[in-house]
This record gives sequence, C-alpha cells and structure tokens, in this order.
Amino acid sequence: MPKILAFAGSARADSWNRKLIRTAADATRAAGAEVTLIELADYPLPLMDEDLEAREGLPANAQRLKALFKAHDALVIASPEYNSSIPPLLKNTLDWVSREWQGESGLVPYQGKVAAIMGASPGSLGGMRMLPHLRQVLNALGVHTLPGQFSLANAEEAFDPENGALKSPARLHGLLDELVRTTRALRA
Repeated sequence: MPKILAFAGSARADSWNRKLIRTAADATRAAGAEVTLIELADYPLPLMDEDLEAREGLPANAQRLKALFKAHDALVIASPEYNSSIPPLLKNTLDWVSREWQGESGLVPYQGKVAAIMGASPGSLGGMRMLPHLRQVLNALGVHTLPGQFSLANAEEAFDPENGALKSPARLHGLLDELVRTTRALRA
C-alpha cells in the first residue's frame, strides 16, 4: 500500500486549501493508499537562512519533516495562491527539507517521490497561476509531479455547507486515483 504524505500550504484556520487537503486525503485513502495528513503549523520553522543554519544546525522541525518526507512514497499538496505564486509557508518548508544534513544530500527526501498538486481559491482561477510555480519547484527537487492537477475555483461555493464535502469531486478523485496507480507502478 503506497504511503502518501498530505499537507496544505496554508495555516489559516478557515483555509479553503486545508478543507481541500482533508477531502483529498480521504479520496486518496479510498483509492487504496495509507495517508498521513499533517498541518505545517505543527512544524514551525524560521525563514530559511544559511547563516542561522551554520550557527545552529538544521532546525528540529526541519529534521522531523525530512523524516516524514523520506518515510512516504508520494505527496499531495494543496496550496493557496499568493501574488500568482506559492505562499512563503510552503516554499520555506520545501527549502528547509531540501537542506543537506549529516552528509546526506538534501534531495534524498524528494528522490523517487510522486506528487499530486492542487489549489483552491475563492477567485475564478482557483490557484491556476500558482500551480506552475509549485510544479517547477518540485521538479527541480526531483519529484515526479503528475501532469494533471486540480484547481478549485469559487471555493466558497464548492463545499456542501451541511457536511463539508466537495460538491463535485470527480476530477479530484481521478487525480488521486492516478497518484496511487503511478506510485504503485514506480514502487514495483
């Protein structure tokens, strides 16, 4: 059973992307994977700073995140769009996880990983301007990012107010089924 690490690039309590990642985690489990859903707010990190790293070493939360990334076969990331790009919380997390540690390349936590990326926004583009930037960063780290992606526009209208479920989940489920199939094939 593939092990998938899922997280949102937002720490805001009412974030549409946190709602989306919870829905995505459930859909990934239904597709046949073991999912670990984390909150990046539980792993606070200073801004990436090589001088700080030289003085104090790799922050403990960066070490914990590295271990989580290494223990999983794939990633599911839901991210908001900040000024047409990825938010600083997500970029900072990816940067700290990519740092060399105890003689091990910083790319090790990303090697052989597959990722499904998605974004949600109350606007009409649903994070579409951010997704190519996230794809570029992940590809540079060596992650096999699925060609498909999921963009949720008008997010305030996309979830059922009574049960919190995504009203039209078919495209999301298709992407996550592909993630599980691809991850299984690469592990075989």
